[in-house]
Amino acid sequence: MHRMMADGRAGSSPWPVGGFGLGRRGQNPLPPDPRRVRSLLLEEMEERRGRAPILIGTCNWVDHEGFYPDELRGRRQRERLAFYARYFPLVEIDSSFYGIPTPDRVADWVARTPDDFLFNIKAYRSLTGHEREQGRPRLPTDDEERAFLEALVPLRESGKLGAVHYQYPPWVVSGPAGREALLRARDRHPGDVIAVEFRHRSWFEGERLAETEDLLRELDCTLVGVDAPQLGSGTAPPHLAVTSDRLVLVRFHGRNYETWYRKVATTGERFDYLYPPAELKQWVPAIQAAADRGVPVHVLMNNNRSNYAVVNGFDMAHLLGVRTPRPPAPILRRMEARDGDLPGWVREAAEPPAPSALEGSRQWAPDPVVAQSEQLHLDV
Repeated sequence: MHRMMADGRAGSSPWPVGGFGLGRRGQNPLPPDPRRVRSLLLEEMEERRGRAPILIGTCNWVDHEGFYPDELRGRRQRERLAFYARYFPLVEIDSSFYGIPTPDRVADWVARTPDDFLFNIKAYRSLTGHEREQGRPRLPTDDEERAFLEALVPLRESGKLGAVHYQYPPWVVSGPAGREALLRARDRHPGDVIAVEFRHRSWFEGERLAETEDLLRELDCTLVGVDAPQLGSGTAPPHLAVTSDRLVLVRFHGRNYETWYRKVATTGERFDYLYPPAELKQWVPAIQAAADRGVPVHVLMNNNRSNYAVVNGFDMAHLLGVRTPRPPAPILRRMEARDGDLPGWVREAAEPPAPSALEGSRQWAPDPVVAQSEQLHLDV
């Protein structure tokens, strides 16, 4: 087995280099001239042309040891979300996969975040076929389905529902049963943005890829782009396509080949991987092309060991030209340990807003992005 180091150093790896994950009809986007002077007028013109926002966050906010101040422990752990929202405008609720939160708890999360903050929420495990009876997936009960839909109400009413994320297990393969699962998800959420993540390569192989994309376009569902170990059938290739004009979504799981199929005690063990910026750059042109077409983009880091997801969230924001506040000191130390020095953009980054100023609107506009080599293209 090829080894990928948890600190981001890559050994010999089957990860494809150069031209991987190409869309069927994608073309390499032309990079903007980095010497071009950017002005408020230019930004306004770009907005009129339909450039959509790129939002970056992580998959949950509770973990991330080495990001939060020491005092946000114990009884004050509930305050971590407000601290997180000082730095990122988006988060994924992944605890809903394991247990459905009550509407009151969701309403509390809503109240702790700025007006323009967004939540993506993972569908409960029985809704995606993860629950089994006698070795076979079972359908959700009426109570489970009703409870999950009730949990979405505070998010919808506040305008903070980004997408409902359906991550299907490896045993949901391309075929009639898999298509029926997608139809049930769409029928369950007639007005919501639905993001679909597959964990089996059958959805992407040969002519099946075109069929998968066409089906999701018909259902107006987002095909989630995935960065994950390219090992075996229980994964998805790095591929980005626009299957809904409502959202493009990319999730980064890390490239730890040794733990991808291992039975582990925590998800942090499975996703124990710190990306070097060079690997994140591979996704920049495809993500930028989607935003330039007027499709909003969500980028979520799921490599939730230690503070890796937060570090790579800041990395990705810089690569995509999305301005963020200056990272807190533990994140800067992690960056310096990984790279040997602090990145130049950190020195010019503004301090985060004070906690009392969290309420109200915050828009982070993208700066020019220069295309790099070894990058994905966008399938439109």
